Amino acid sequence: MPREDSPGEGRVVLSDADIARALKRIAHEILEANKGASDLVLLGIPSRGVLLAQRLAAIIAEVEGTAVPAGALDITMYRDDLRKQPTRTPMPTSIPGGTVDARVVVLVDDVLYSGRTVRAALDALGDYGRPRAVRLAVLVDRGHRELPIRADHVGKNLPTSHSEKVRVRLLGHDDHESVTIAGGEP
Repeated sequence: MPREDSPGEGRVVLSDADIARALKRIAHEILEANKGASDLVLLGIPSRGVLLAQRLAAIIAEVEGTAVPAGALDITMYRDDLRKQPTRTPMPTSIPGGTVDARVVVLVDDVLYSGRTVRAALDALGDYGRPRAVRLAVLVDRGHRELPIRADHVGKNLPTSHSEKVRVRLLGHDDHESVTIAGGEP
């Protein structure tokens, strides 16, 4: 049952237990689509996408008994809104093995909205090689795409209005775990 967080934070649409279940399901979907863990690399888009990629890698390792490398792919300099918001601080990029050549890359992010972040990630990925395939895993897909991009693996489809805000909180970055939605029409 949705609950109210502190005032102004909105209603909870995914609890910590819901997030854990969604990540387990996504991990199994990734393994099924790839027919195992061979040649997989998970690249999280900072900041919360990196935490999600690490968690997915841990779940996959537990299921398969094989370590799957997880890294981070900074997209700051590839964004199409730098002229509007030039104060973004670049985050570290870490590509396990230094290249993505001939590997199956799963880009991992917390929320899929317009698709522009994923477009920037695809542009950035090209600087690190030529993957055999690129897939996208997101915790929340809230719709409203501006580009022809869709996630291969989704924790929760969450129809929203443009005026609503979806906020993901994860331990390791925040003090608790939840996905909340706030704002919109009363």
